[in-house]
Amino acid sequence: MNPHLSALQPYPFAKLATLLSQPSQAIQLPHIALSIGEPKHAIPAFVKPLLAEYADLLSHYPPTAGSIALREVMTQWIEQRYNLTAGSVNPVSQVITAAGTREALFGIAQCTVDASNTSDINAPIVIMPNPCYQIYEGAAIIAGAEPYYLSTPAESNFLPDYQSVPEQIWQRTQLLYYCSPGNPAGAFHSAETIEFLIEKSQRYNFTLVADECYSEIYTYEDHPPVGLLQTCLSMGITDFHNCIAMNSLSKRSNLAGLRSGLVAGDAEIIKAFTQLKSYQGTAMSPLAQKIAEHAWADESHVIENRSLYQQKLLNAQSHLSAVEQFTFPWGGFFLWLKTPEKFGSDIEFTAELFNRYHVTVLPGQYLGRNAQGLAQAENPAQNFVRVALVSDSVQTNEALDRLNQFYIDITR
Repeated sequence: MNPHLSALQPYPFAKLATLLSQPSQAIQLPHIALSIGEPKHAIPAFVKPLLAEYADLLSHYPPTAGSIALREVMTQWIEQRYNLTAGSVNPVSQVITAAGTREALFGIAQCTVDASNTSDINAPIVIMPNPCYQIYEGAAIIAGAEPYYLSTPAESNFLPDYQSVPEQIWQRTQLLYYCSPGNPAGAFHSAETIEFLIEKSQRYNFTLVADECYSEIYTYEDHPPVGLLQTCLSMGITDFHNCIAMNSLSKRSNLAGLRSGLVAGDAEIIKAFTQLKSYQGTAMSPLAQKIAEHAWADESHVIENRSLYQQKLLNAQSHLSAVEQFTFPWGGFFLWLKTPEKFGSDIEFTAELFNRYHVTVLPGQYLGRNAQGLAQAENPAQNFVRVALVSDSVQTNEALDRLNQFYIDITR
């Protein structure tokens, strides 16, 4: 067996299933899951007819990099979304499809991390936010690198303090993941912060990966998050050297099961990732690629989808009046809520909420790790819970009302 496998932690939802293995005492209430970030909004209306129209494509093997037609549509979307000059991105050499961003986020580490030097002093490092999407950590470990966790506490608006990274860590860094809007707190990286990271990636020659899968879900219509490739071009880095941006249709278009992701940026890294994919065999099916063409080309359903999330986020605060420390997210569809200090841990909070009100949330510490630079190596995500506003408005409001009542119950 690969010895690195033993270092992987159980996935958060496996832990959650174990925690909530006993039936809720509130079985009379319909169960509402706010734990998994799986969109429940309707898929775009044009998708179902396309399934029948292009069904015959299932008899063909898919091209590893994705069809040129799909990559051209993805390129057009990137250039339009980030106000780039037409031709700024080459669909042949700088864009590749992926079976969702999970596959791409994992695979990019296998391409870019060189673990041939195994000494502790020079072992490769992968920097990631803490808490974060667990794929970053797993990808680093399987690639033979050491994860370096940068905490995202409330005091820093739930953003990492990149200025705090020591020089010796930058020297060993081979890959850095960042997510904007962030998972779980929905914070944006500013253009200035992204510029700082690009400068570091150029100076220390590491790969900078932007996980932008929540980029089309933001609270204020006139305030979309800044993109990595957009920032590269503003700095005159026209070849996107060392920089890779990823996105998908899962959140943007409610098509999580389609597994359509895009990877764009540095042509040399794209070339290496294409070679890896040719061995992994994770190309999108031809049918999925054809549907993806239509989804990436259409913005009307994205605007409608974003509006639904905006309304739920704007309504959330009024439904959670008992939550004292409520931080409004700039983007994404999660609430990152502080649990009452006198109640106990976020794990106990989650279990008791399920037991009393049949609502499932995710304990924050399942997404975090004991981190460098904190007193007693504390987990910065403990005593938080992540709440996914993915259901329709009626069900979401009902769940939030139950959650609010639970806060009232336990703080009396």
